[in-house]
Amino acid sequence: MPIKTPEEVKKTFEERGQTVANWASQNDYRPQDVYKVLNGQAKCKYGIGHEIAVKLGLKAVPKSRATT
Repeated sequence: MPIKTPEEVKKTFEERGQTVANWASQNDYRPQDVYKVLNGQAKCKYGIGHEIAVKLGLKAVPKSRATT
């Protein structure tokens, strides 16, 4: 999967008619955490922020998980 920019992810949500809050609840995340990732307020190096960034396509899947 190619890496996306936050703007591309936001545009995808808009095209689908899906809100960030809806995506967050469907994926068991807090909406404020997803907004922090999309707005660059979270570093996304580890933890929930990193997990969200990977799931949104903002970061590559870690190699340790890519092969499993």
